[in-house]
Amino acid sequence: MSIKTSSPEEAPRSTSVSPSAAARLRKVHWYQEPRWRRLGALLALGVTLRLMTGAEGTTRDLFMALREDFTGPGLWIWLGIAVAVWAVREFLADQTSQAVKGTRSAASAPLARVRHLWESDKRFRMGVLTAVLALVVFGPLGVERYWQQVLVDQIAIFVLLAIGLNVVIGWAGLLDLGFIAFFAIGAYSAAYWTGALPVQPPVVLNNFLVLPIAVLTCLVAGVILGAPTLRLRGDYLAIVTLGFHEIVYLMAKNAEGVTEGARGVKVERFSIDLGFFSYEWKLDPMPYYWLLVVFVVLAIFLFLRLEHSKVGRAWTAIREDEVAAAATGVDTVRYKLMAFAIGASTSGVAGVAYASKVGYFNPENFAILLSVLVLAYVIFGGMGSIPGVLFGAAFLVWLPEGLREYVDPKDRYMYLGALLVIMMIYRPQGVFPSRRRKRELQMAEAGIGGADATGPAEGRQP
Repeated sequence: MSIKTSSPEEAPRSTSVSPSAAARLRKVHWYQEPRWRRLGALLALGVTLRLMTGAEGTTRDLFMALREDFTGPGLWIWLGIAVAVWAVREFLADQTSQAVKGTRSAASAPLARVRHLWESDKRFRMGVLTAVLALVVFGPLGVERYWQQVLVDQIAIFVLLAIGLNVVIGWAGLLDLGFIAFFAIGAYSAAYWTGALPVQPPVVLNNFLVLPIAVLTCLVAGVILGAPTLRLRGDYLAIVTLGFHEIVYLMAKNAEGVTEGARGVKVERFSIDLGFFSYEWKLDPMPYYWLLVVFVVLAIFLFLRLEHSKVGRAWTAIREDEVAAAATGVDTVRYKLMAFAIGASTSGVAGVAYASKVGYFNPENFAILLSVLVLAYVIFGGMGSIPGVLFGAAFLVWLPEGLREYVDPKDRYMYLGALLVIMMIYRPQGVFPSRRRKRELQMAEAGIGGADATGPAEGRQP
């Protein structure tokens, strides 16, 4: 069988594009230029912010809010702010950059001297820490009663929770979406051992004596959760911890014969009776605040010692590269189990303190939203950094309360979400990141090694 070949003259001719057509294809319209696209994005952001801060709709007139938002002066104010930001970005970028660089260079020398004093002079370091501690202890005495309640019921409690979650996420690199389950276990431990539940304990204890028992209970719960699941990684581990939270939450809600169910539990407040001295915590929030400050300071001291120990170094190795850590002899399952258990211990203290302070709680006080919020506090402040975690928890708990006079309660968390989105775009390492985490993110941005901005570094060189 012969195959017919075509001559070069019979081959199909390639289609050519005229220079004018190619020029039309390469032409970029004015609205496609980056400058005007940025203006459009900022104008859209201004409209969105106006809708967020404008009037609320009603069921009688669904379009009332839109009419108010688009006809009042508020829209033009937001659009003016958007245009001003765009103009500064486009036409004053060099001047702004030079001003920022000048400010940094002027502040670098004083900051370097302060850093040198902090690292070399122990008396200076102790003096600063003493001043900060005195401000933390006595500063709330000058604020109104409402903010004292916020400091105790929310900020101090969530600071304790964030410190514990930082061990799991920031140091060991394990994603936990059910951390509030340990908080619930601590609170129900206080209710059980003080005789507030239908099931009576073998002996009724004082709230202070319940603290070590609650810590031990949360340690055991962390081991029970971690033992069968810590061979999982990433999203699978997160789903398991989420399921653990739902199990604890539904048991507290449905086991009415044990936990009182949705009716809730009343718990006695803290008290001390030594015979020659007795004191009972009542409605004044400040004694609770000082007690929680003691718990927080003790937890920070112990965890900082733990961070630089053999266990802390093993957690760092697991977080950066679990396979390499296992290859060098680190018992990864054991140390991850310890991270879950030790991180859960502060939740036991927080649960007892919360139950004893509020005097009444029910399962709805331990919803899954709280686990997400504590996770956001740790990431916002800086994973692996104790100062960052303290700032992140304190600031983000304060923010919705600080907006209460200006923003509808239903919209407060919308502002919190917007702040977190902006933070993750422009500063993913957090406000006060740990040195190691900051270095990992810089390596990821530079493409050095196997570093990943959202996960552990693989430790390989290209």
